[in-house]
Amino acid sequence: MDPSAALKTALVLLGAYLLGCLATGYYLVRFRAAQDIRQTGSGSSGATNVARVLGWRGFLITLSLDAGKGALAVFLARRAELGSWAVWATLIAVVAGHVWPLQLRFRGGKGAATYLGGLVTLDWRIALMLVPLGICGYAVVRQFTLAGLIAIALLPVTLGILGYPLPAVGGSVALAVLLVLAHRANIRGWRR
Repeated sequence: MDPSAALKTALVLLGAYLLGCLATGYYLVRFRAAQDIRQTGSGSSGATNVARVLGWRGFLITLSLDAGKGALAVFLARRAELGSWAVWATLIAVVAGHVWPLQLRFRGGKGAATYLGGLVTLDWRIALMLVPLGICGYAVVRQFTLAGLIAIALLPVTLGILGYPLPAVGGSVALAVLLVLAHRANIRGWRR
């Protein structure tokens, strides 16, 4: 890789992480209710927790903007004409920024909306594969979030079986690990 391409890739990845750090739910609740959303409910700055304080409108705003930042990061990586690995790395970076925002001492949201927004922009067909996987997971566990995590964890296997290229399989593995880590408190609660 030539130095200018490496620099461009590094700048896009850094930009994606910083974009992910824009914690929509945190700032929305701080502005509207003068509270730190991370001190409420699940302790997350995500849309579901924001709904506890601001209702369905807060949920929709947070969900839309969190998904939008994932979509924007992937869109910009494509506009920069990055390779497939770098585009997947961009999605990982924006989700990591959402989960571990620098300015909030690495305590943000859980990354699901940002992941889905970016994944739909990256390849809507891959995002669509999550639906039947999630339905199967829900049929087994009867818990929506856990079923979603099961679908995300099974996605790399599904992509491998269907013959998707290595960047898609590897990127989906890294994202599955990241999202499971972000939801580890929920997972501990389900095991009890």
